Amino acid sequence: MNAPEAAGAIHSDLQRGFIRAEVMKYSDFVELGSENAVKSAGKFHVEGKTYIVEDGDILHIRFNV
Repeated sequence: MNAPEAAGAIHSDLQRGFIRAEVMKYSDFVELGSENAVKSAGKFHVEGKTYIVEDGDILHIRFNV
């Protein structure tokens, strides 16, 4: 599913007010040890409404309702 639909699976307000998803891979998080390390390695991505969520994605959903 796309990022807004995935957010909606958690709560409908997240889908309705979806702005963007900040994405990192679980394997990168485990390998590098922290969110800051993933960001420093350039493996943290900001994605829009068309992003297709993949198995192993960790999402920070930005929304405004």
